[in-house]
Amino acid sequence: MTRDEVVQRAREHGARFIRFLYCDTAGVIRGKAVHIDILGDRLRNGVGLPIALQGLNILDQLQPVENLGPVGEVRLVPDTSTFHALPYVPHQAALTCDFLDSDGGPWALDPRSLLRYHIDRAATRGLGVQPAFENEFTLLNRTPEGQYVPFDQSPTYSAAGMTNAAGFIDDLSATFEMQGLTVEHYHPEAGPGQQELTIRHADAMRAADNQIIFRETVRGVASKHGIHASFAPKPITDQPGNGAHIHFSLWDAGFNRNRLYDPEALYGLTPLARSFLAGVLAHLPALTALTCPTYNSYRRLHQPRSWTSAFTAWGPDNREAAVRVASGLWGADGRTVNLELRPVDPSCNPYLALAGLIAAGIDGIDKELDPGEPVQVDPATLSNEDREARGIRLLPTNQMEAMLALRADPVMMNALGHELAAVYLAVHTSEYAAFRRETAGFEIQHHLLKF
Repeated sequence: MTRDEVVQRAREHGARFIRFLYCDTAGVIRGKAVHIDILGDRLRNGVGLPIALQGLNILDQLQPVENLGPVGEVRLVPDTSTFHALPYVPHQAALTCDFLDSDGGPWALDPRSLLRYHIDRAATRGLGVQPAFENEFTLLNRTPEGQYVPFDQSPTYSAAGMTNAAGFIDDLSATFEMQGLTVEHYHPEAGPGQQELTIRHADAMRAADNQIIFRETVRGVASKHGIHASFAPKPITDQPGNGAHIHFSLWDAGFNRNRLYDPEALYGLTPLARSFLAGVLAHLPALTALTCPTYNSYRRLHQPRSWTSAFTAWGPDNREAAVRVASGLWGADGRTVNLELRPVDPSCNPYLALAGLIAAGIDGIDKELDPGEPVQVDPATLSNEDREARGIRLLPTNQMEAMLALRADPVMMNALGHELAAVYLAVHTSEYAAFRRETAGFEIQHHLLKF
């Protein structure tokens, strides 16, 4: 879509302000809004932002990182293909953006540019990645006392739960359709007020952009209905948490052939698929710092025997394995067999999560790694000796352990680049230091409202 076409569409939608959105290092969606009268110019030249903003943690505390202070500015430049209306607020639309430096090139701290780099790395190997985030979120009502309580108490997958949320879900689906996103499935999930609604897979950049649109739209439509939607990993301490499993497949350059799938192979996986999977497992403790990045993530993740996949194991349709080989649709296995990375939650920056996933998988391909034997049981039921013999490791149990695992993994650190890795570690390490001094209520409140 050209810049002129974006301006025309914005006017057709009656948009007065157009949001230039980005997802920051902490996973918070932020941005600036541009008035329609200057949109054409700002689509070309972007808008300025202080470089220090990428050093904010979720408590809005700036971290003292080298070269990330009060001096300096970057440009927030939108991708015109991401234009979408915001029907849940009057006269507004939005685009997702890249950060460009003063020379007009990709800024080292831009998550979107980093993902583009790793997409290109995959392309040089003849691979296109098709992911989709499988989001869970919790609907909450705010009491007169200011407490947040579940929208309802319906059971898992219940028809009653569908009825309770029907008005909201119908409006949400209509909004996604207006924004060009294809809704595939919906059901009430395991916890009170918890919902799951899935969007069709896309190329990796589009999938990450869709995740930004998804999070903003769910929260916006919920607000319109007088309820609060939270993507916090664990918004209610004694109930199931919210995941955002990444389903993904690998395709040839023209997206004509699923290169994961071989009907003659064990579980239908090609040697390429096995090596990619092995790379993900090899780097999973560090990758978890990108896919489960917040303090609150570990209230959900470190719960063996609760389908949160706390171990570096893989298996066919094993929902306690970190990587599940998902069964294909009958008669369409070649196009629908995919891998599911389960230790992921919606507080992640989707660009960084997908960049890390691709980097880990490519390392497995380049080194021709093998994932070993699949696990056909819950890994938590195996003895420590069995897990050790199979090379199955427990994933990090808190935010700091995840950041230390990232710092200790040269492949994943190189995948982020020196500058972005330094800022990412500083931001999330500061969150760990802040939240471990506070009460659980303080932690829940901040995560519940920020995600």
